[in-house]
Amino acid sequence: MPGLLRGVARTAVVAGTATAVSNRVSRRQAGRWAQQEAPQAEAAPPPPPPPPPPAPAADDMSTRIDQLKQLSTLKEQGVLTEEEFAEQKRRLLG
Repeated sequence: MPGLLRGVARTAVVAGTATAVSNRVSRRQAGRWAQQEAPQAEAAPPPPPPPPPPAPAADDMSTRIDQLKQLSTLKEQGVLTEEEFAEQKRRLLG
């Protein structure tokens, strides 16, 4: 039993030391990367915003009706309030 405890204690010490060293190395690398990126970030203009998603293809009326039925079901179940239902319906039909 003493040999088992000694082995467990040694493993705990090794694991703790490895974790501490790994954390220190990670912090040091993050600091270096931040220093390298800081001058580049000041010199470069911000990237342009991503383009808006393409407009969906013209929905036929049957898909809109199906979506309205789903919204109605959610409202009846209490998932959507009356205001939320009206807003989603306006977006769908607008």
